[in-house]
Amino acid sequence: MPVPHVVILGGGFAGLSAARALRRAAVTVTIVDRRNHHLFQPLLYQVATAALNPGDIAYPIRSVLRHQANARTLLASADSIDLSLRKIVLADGELNYDFLIIATGATHSYFGKDWEKWAPGLKTIEDALEIRRRVLSAFEAAERELDPEKQRQLLTFVVVGGGPTGVELAGSLSEIGRLTVANDFRSFDPRSVRVVLIEGASRVLPPYSPSLSKKAKTALERLGVEVRTDSLVTAIDADGVCIGKEQILARTVLWAAGVSASPLGKLLGTPTDRSGRVLVAADLSIQGHTEVFVVGDLMNLQQGGQPIPGIAPVAIQSGRAAAKNILRRINGKQTLPFHYVDKGSLATIGRASAVGKVAGFELSGYLAWFLWWLVHIAFLVGFRNRLVVMLSWAWQYFAFSRGARLITGRGWEPGQPQ
Repeated sequence: MPVPHVVILGGGFAGLSAARALRRAAVTVTIVDRRNHHLFQPLLYQVATAALNPGDIAYPIRSVLRHQANARTLLASADSIDLSLRKIVLADGELNYDFLIIATGATHSYFGKDWEKWAPGLKTIEDALEIRRRVLSAFEAAERELDPEKQRQLLTFVVVGGGPTGVELAGSLSEIGRLTVANDFRSFDPRSVRVVLIEGASRVLPPYSPSLSKKAKTALERLGVEVRTDSLVTAIDADGVCIGKEQILARTVLWAAGVSASPLGKLLGTPTDRSGRVLVAADLSIQGHTEVFVVGDLMNLQQGGQPIPGIAPVAIQSGRAAAKNILRRINGKQTLPFHYVDKGSLATIGRASAVGKVAGFELSGYLAWFLWWLVHIAFLVGFRNRLVVMLSWAWQYFAFSRGARLITGRGWEPGQPQ
């Protein structure tokens, strides 16, 4: 009998978890990704704010699967999928499959507005390096700016979106000015930096409880962040952000307000939600094709009357569940419904400050931050990455310094599009 071929599109949390779950199975596994590395996205904001280098949170996919004899990796991009022929059309070829796991994740969404050139999002290493370049370039431009009004505009940073990414970015940006580079400039005081966090909902961190949201807002304000809730952005341009008729002059605007599913989901021809996430069955398969599974940020599955959130633990658990259901199909068994086990969530705000809920208990302050630190170290791929990040964080904590403050790539002036 031929060995079943399982193709996994995407080398993120969901894709790698699925591949690892099949390591002892009598199948061949091909994992396809347009990048050669797995990215630890929860720490991507630390690259954007000069706390870590890209290599500290990324790891080659081939190295992850080095000892898995039944797995191979292809550096390729999937253009479309022919479900009837069980064939994936790549940019430079084709790939047949017996079972398919689609884990291509999500990207940022601007809700139909052309704002990306003025307000970059944060999903890839390239995004993080662009944000880092803009942030550090703003300080450099402020050093030589003679006009006080223009200098204030250069030192104003606006973060749109009060979810975990937005909160983490805003807290880190404030710490850069007030702690990291406080004594590095001569023409202005970096501690005069203004950071504005804009959230359309009534509170920051909407997925968290109202009490934790309140504590997060208090912690942000203690760092000097100006928190604006119940505020909808109506325009973004080279001069800053508009909230209705009010304009906030800022030369650096960062986007953390919305996500959109990978375009591949809509190409399947199966039902999707407004964000492009694929509506899956309880066992994570798609309508009419029990051999195809959609997992991670690309899937839409209700649990307890609410959509399961697009976070790393969901991606990991759903990837493993899809792999196990494939093995059950191969062995002629009934597939099992996926049930997400929520072990808790944590969001860091700044130096030794975080909020979260773990095992049903709400935490805040130093204890929540320390648990956040332990969890993120544990989930990093590779011993070297864990060691480097631990040392970097220790240095940052005790020396009030960030070791990745490099302006790299092509030149750019604050307020100019990419």
